[in-house]
Amino acid sequence: MTIRVLIADDEALLRMAFTTVIEAQPDMEPVGEAADGDQAVALARELRPDVVLMDVRMPGTDGIEATRRLTAARPRTRVLILTTFDLDAYAFAALNAGACGFLLKNTRPHELLTAIRDIAAGDAAVSPRITRRLLDTLRPHIPAAPDPHHETRLARLTPREREVLLHIGHGLSNTEIAAALHLAEATVKSHLGRILHKLELRDRVQAVVFTYRSRLIHPS
Repeated sequence: MTIRVLIADDEALLRMAFTTVIEAQPDMEPVGEAADGDQAVALARELRPDVVLMDVRMPGTDGIEATRRLTAARPRTRVLILTTFDLDAYAFAALNAGACGFLLKNTRPHELLTAIRDIAAGDAAVSPRITRRLLDTLRPHIPAAPDPHHETRLARLTPREREVLLHIGHGLSNTEIAAALHLAEATVKSHLGRILHKLELRDRVQAVVFTYRSRLIHPS
């Protein structure tokens, strides 16, 4: 299966760089470029990409609003936000808008390609540095006591699923969870799928946020 990628960034040189990296992959195809959010949404509707690389700040319609419109119009298209340390608040807003992953713009090419493959396969991709800063942004808004609705949803999980969720909340990958719990990686993926379904969550990023908002993990 070839992963169709749309690139949305207002800097032509960055679009060209991303296109060059993606073109060199046998399992990926760059299908279009957009210089702003409106173009990104329009091209996504026309070209139906599997993944959109979305800059956060662009002229006119920004990446957050474009992500919101795009995921509403094309739920099967996955959005990977590209950000910098100075834009973490925007990245957090984009998560709520439907983004499936976040990477820094200085990410190494192989990490970017891995992230594209991961979210195309239905997983989430989040830089560990972004995860930490995302939780720093979230921490002041975490209630002192868990939301009863979160407690009700947590009760749907089996003990093993709850254990896997705890590891997800600490930022472990499927491979790391498999090693820690002495499970096959495919088993971890199955647990993750059931966890997301039972907790009514979209992806792994939302699962991380849920562990903090439910007080399953206590922020330090």
